[in-house]
Amino acid sequence: MARKDPLDGKLVTPIGGNGFLGRHVAEKLLAGGARLRIAARHPEKALRLKPLANLGQLQFARCNVASKDSIEACVAGSDAVAYLVGTFDGDQEALQARGAGYAAAAARATGASAFVYVSAIGANADDEESGYARTKGEGEQLVLDAFPKATILRPSVMFGEDDDFINMFAGLISTLPVLPVFAPESPLQPLWVDDGAEALFTALSDPGKHGGKTYELGGPDVITMEALHQQIAAAQQRKRTFVPVPDALGSLFAALPLTPMNGDQWTLLKRGNVTGGTLPGFDKLGIAPKPLSLFLEDWMVRYRTHGRFTQKKPSAA
Repeated sequence: MARKDPLDGKLVTPIGGNGFLGRHVAEKLLAGGARLRIAARHPEKALRLKPLANLGQLQFARCNVASKDSIEACVAGSDAVAYLVGTFDGDQEALQARGAGYAAAAARATGASAFVYVSAIGANADDEESGYARTKGEGEQLVLDAFPKATILRPSVMFGEDDDFINMFAGLISTLPVLPVFAPESPLQPLWVDDGAEALFTALSDPGKHGGKTYELGGPDVITMEALHQQIAAAQQRKRTFVPVPDALGSLFAALPLTPMNGDQWTLLKRGNVTGGTLPGFDKLGIAPKPLSLFLEDWMVRYRTHGRFTQKKPSAA
């Protein structure tokens, strides 16, 4: 007889479960037999998950994480709760800190056995340069104050076939023969989104083992921003010229309105995004993370000049 999954039949509420990571987390939870309540400002963005669920296994709740009452209503009756909200825009204090604290307190009050807060590498409540890092750090503190046995996950930048990270660069590289590279020497440790989802699932499944702990999660490879651009171009079988952008110009670009990168993102990009080595990681969760190189060739086929019919590397495209 197959061993029953610890979350089978349990009600799990991922707050912000309509986002990139949230959708992958939901797939994992549904496959494990959990009953799922997707709580989000726009839960309709997660409707694509409906074909993956059995009858009565999936429900949707509209949630305003800036409202304590709204969060309490969404969390009521949950066996486990995950808080996945993150933003570089809007009121970061309300969305990444206070909302997380409300959710943790509501989870404890309703009797939930597990709570996971998705933070970020570099989270620090005393950070004076990055509002994102500071409010993620504050969120960690508020969560642990309200739910001491919560698990904190600090993932690196995540990639996936449906992401807005690799695909943003891929689109530019497929179109432009010369591209600027911001913070070209900044190190990244790209994390496959399904590995991040597996980590969250593992933490929710065994709060006795993982509760009260903070994990830093990075992929197996560390690469620079410039190397990432080069790898994407090679996978597209394109020759491109990449121009490193001096930090002074990068800072000016991030300060301009209507650009795809704001000052907060620029600050974090310059710092890099790699694990520090002082906190437990994937090994303590029993997960072997997969590298970007395992997927990149297949994912970049659609960006090649002739798609899957491309036979050889062109001199230019």
